[in-house]
Amino acid sequence: MIDHTPKESIVDVLRASTARLLASGICSARLDARVLMSYVLGCDHAWLIAHGKEDFPSYLNEEYEGLVKRRELLEPVAYLTGIREFWSMPFGVTPDTLIPRPDSEILVETALKNMPKNTERIIDLGTGTGCLLLSLLHERPTLQGVGIDISFGAVAVAERNARALGLLERAKFHVGSWGVCATLIEGAPFDAVISNPPYIPEKEIEGLAPDIRRFEPNHALNGGGDGLSPYRLISKALPELLKPGGYFFGEFGIGQGEKLSDIISAGGLIIEGLQNDASGHQRCIVARMAN
Repeated sequence: MIDHTPKESIVDVLRASTARLLASGICSARLDARVLMSYVLGCDHAWLIAHGKEDFPSYLNEEYEGLVKRRELLEPVAYLTGIREFWSMPFGVTPDTLIPRPDSEILVETALKNMPKNTERIIDLGTGTGCLLLSLLHERPTLQGVGIDISFGAVAVAERNARALGLLERAKFHVGSWGVCATLIEGAPFDAVISNPPYIPEKEIEGLAPDIRRFEPNHALNGGGDGLSPYRLISKALPELLKPGGYFFGEFGIGQGEKLSDIISAGGLIIEGLQNDASGHQRCIVARMAN
């Protein structure tokens, strides 16, 4: 039987899906539609542009339609495709992990700038996808690291990412919390500690964008009353986790720098500075354990 169903081009399908996403209030509708299309077709954006007038394969209709419907309900694109780029590398993501943000790359930059060249071992508290730790290991071929996360699912994701990036031999991951990990991890103390813990005040969670509030793990967002509860536990753990002269690097929210400095210094560390992000906001803290 001859199929007389009218064919739609890739561009036609993209236009229709973009309009649907815009109607759902998604500002990034055009980009999201293209990302999902590239994912379904298994191509990059350059191929999509060059072949946009070709017929969209009908056997992919159901898969693409399903993804667009889920995005209409505001599910993040990274969870739909299962991948997010960070530090120019692909990281697998699942709903067990926070989606890596470009803002957090300043934490990697700051650590690379301040860590002595002879730094050998680093621990990442609240590792999630492992993006911070694995980015540092990628840049420092002699560096070894440990990632800690309270979520079994997140630890599994981080291990898969380490394997995919060829870094599993230098990275170990464990399930644990901020306060007790020092007694559980073989090899402590470390030369450096890095962390991007939850730092959003609990009362502000409800005001987050729906795609964040409804889909990303609450435990990776909620920092307690003032957003700094995890840091109070981290501060108590740092004296056991760090060698004398070892460095701590942590990401924090807008307006939290002064209070966080007090918390970290109360743990016995010397505050060396607060680093601004690309928007000019203080975003990460640099502290050092006394020699």
